[in-house]
Amino acid sequence: MERSGEGRAIQLAAEGSQAYSAAMESDSPNSPKRSLTETIFVIFLRVVAIACLWFGLQYWSMLVGYSHAGLGRFDLLSLPWRVAAAGLAVVFPVAALGLWLGGAWGPVIWALAAGGQILMFGLWTQIFGHNPLAIVLHSVVALVYLAFRLALWLESRHKQESVTVDLL
Repeated sequence: MERSGEGRAIQLAAEGSQAYSAAMESDSPNSPKRSLTETIFVIFLRVVAIACLWFGLQYWSMLVGYSHAGLGRFDLLSLPWRVAAAGLAVVFPVAALGLWLGGAWGPVIWALAAGGQILMFGLWTQIFGHNPLAIVLHSVVALVYLAFRLALWLESRHKQESVTVDLL
């Protein structure tokens, strides 16, 4: 008799888990699919995130003396370089995380880091030197980002126009 009681308990547990999984499956097909523009935008953000992580690692390696033959160590830098390098060593990896996760704050943090580098290498060249490649690359990334945002806005507008309810 105990065996039949145990068997019934196992059968009830199996039925309960099947009912639970069936309830969970009904939600899955209703998830919206990403458009091609959205998919390419996510890939773009992740490529920029990898670049930001690389920039952050470069600044950290400079500050701890791993690169530049140890000449870029924090204690050997001038005050402007200490402030800029320490700030960018923190901001670039945070921007990378935000971009990779697709958070709304990721591009904002990236804009702060990119703006800092553009100011360093474009405006204050007598202190930080001249690096036109960094300025051009950050500008191109900003323009591509704005183009994607415009394309996504137009796409969402088009979707809203196609799904309207006319009451007249």
